[in-house]
Amino acid sequence: MRFIKYLFLGAVALVLIVVAVANRQPVELQLLPKDLAAFIPFSGQITVPLFLVIFGGILAGLLIGFVWEYLREFKIRNNLSKTNKQVRHLEREVGKLREKTGEGKDEILALLE
Repeated sequence: MRFIKYLFLGAVALVLIVVAVANRQPVELQLLPKDLAAFIPFSGQITVPLFLVIFGGILAGLLIGFVWEYLREFKIRNNLSKTNKQVRHLEREVGKLREKTGEGKDEILALLE
């Protein structure tokens, strides 16, 4: 199974390298459209290779997805935590009741006492 994992990761790395080599031409990224940038002195323009834009978009999508799932599952994790606390409390209460009634002891030890 480990071999298949490394084989898959190697294939993904090879594909990413091929995409990066094929998309090396520079592109201009602008923060604002040119018409709006005429009114604002800050243009916010940068020139980067196209593969960085592609990989940056993929990375941004992954990060947004991870944050979205974390926030979506927050209620589930919170409910699970409360349930676990409740279970521990009830287990302690059952243990105290068994000690009080004598049910928790071994029968042989109870006979010896």
